[in-house]
Amino acid sequence: MAAGFLQRERIVAPPGWSRWLIPPAALSIHLAIGQAYAWSVFKTPLADTILAGNPSAGVLSALPFTLGIIMLGLSAALFGTKVDANGPRWAMVVASSCFVAGFLISAAGMYLGQYWLVIVGYGFVGGIGLGVGYISPVSTLIKWFPDRPGLSTGIAIMGFGGGALIATPLTTSLLGAFGGSGDGAQAAGIGQTFLVMGLIYAVFMSVGWLLIRVPAPDWKPEGFQPEKQKTGSLISTANVSASNAIKTPQFWLLWVVLCFNVTAGIGILERASPIFQDFFKDSSPAETIAASAAGFVAILSLANALGRILWSSLSDVLGRKNMYRIYLGVGALLYLLITLTTNTNRAVFLISALFILSFYGAGFATVPAYLRDLFGTYQVGAIHGRLLTAWSTAGVLGPVIVNAIADAQIAAGVEGPGRYTLAFSIMIGLLVVAFVCNELIRPVNEKFHETETTDSATAGAQA
Repeated sequence: MAAGFLQRERIVAPPGWSRWLIPPAALSIHLAIGQAYAWSVFKTPLADTILAGNPSAGVLSALPFTLGIIMLGLSAALFGTKVDANGPRWAMVVASSCFVAGFLISAAGMYLGQYWLVIVGYGFVGGIGLGVGYISPVSTLIKWFPDRPGLSTGIAIMGFGGGALIATPLTTSLLGAFGGSGDGAQAAGIGQTFLVMGLIYAVFMSVGWLLIRVPAPDWKPEGFQPEKQKTGSLISTANVSASNAIKTPQFWLLWVVLCFNVTAGIGILERASPIFQDFFKDSSPAETIAASAAGFVAILSLANALGRILWSSLSDVLGRKNMYRIYLGVGALLYLLITLTTNTNRAVFLISALFILSFYGAGFATVPAYLRDLFGTYQVGAIHGRLLTAWSTAGVLGPVIVNAIADAQIAAGVEGPGRYTLAFSIMIGLLVVAFVCNELIRPVNEKFHETETTDSATAGAQA
């Protein structure tokens, strides 16, 4: 009986298939779901239309994004093993369907004047698409690039970080064209924007699941010799199942590392524009500072995207543990530098913030390769999915720390950089804790290894 269109057996690459066709397939998914980072463009139009007059408009306008990030982690953890079992095409189709459906449900909510549909559509249904779409290409890339896992995952996850660079101007343009923003903004204009974006992403993401392939079980890159890996390193040639991985201290140490690294990055990213304006509001006219703050947000997004490919690629040379020493140790020192120098030197502030955000993005891109080193390729997608619950936690923890402390300082009448001194000090402490956890990571005990090498198809059947 012939394999179904979505089954793994249908997409085994024939001899001679170029592995360099796989990164574009992954990018088509990650560039689309990376739209989540551009959600802030919708916040003001929503507050001016369907949420107009609601005293909780600020919180409610952020709720679809917050729920989406929570669902990203939960769905990645819940469906990670199924992604490994059914293969990347199945996962990409599910991700595309959920992500696009989220936009369409949100469009219906705006047309009907029911904001809860936007929360359910974009946050819940679309969030499932985020989680499945995030992990679906990563394990495939690792299998195609066992010699350069940092580079391969960096390329894909760079797309998630850079998705906002495409989505922000697209959303702004559509909102303006349909009357969903500015003076006299209409809810129907936002609904049309959701609808058109959903249709655009449906076409764009289809490229990924049509192009994706998995390597044959006996395939390996020309000249690649896994048995010659460095002695004494964390790189393992054995495999660990997802169910066993979560029983190891290595998994939970890495969970803390990712969670606190993300928390520290979100500490600046989530409140970037207000932070910049609070630091430098006395140095220039208000209009100039507002424009500079917008530029600050844009270059932070660029640093986030570039850090994912540049630092992750460097991890193939320096090793994953050494790179996290840089992300966490240097990141803590840069936060300390900002805290001590405050607004006395704008160049120091900008450079420090750019590096912190590049480390934030790099942490996402490097962690799949770190997992591969520790647990092998057997069920790395499922393990990665479970680890992404750290991102969901950080997605709540980071904004709560920074916003709650800043709001309390504002209520107390504190001005300027002083609003963030305590929050940034907490970030330094979290990075130090994560640095210690990274130092404690050792090779996985042999008792957790699979008894025999199993290819991806067998792993899926067993799962």
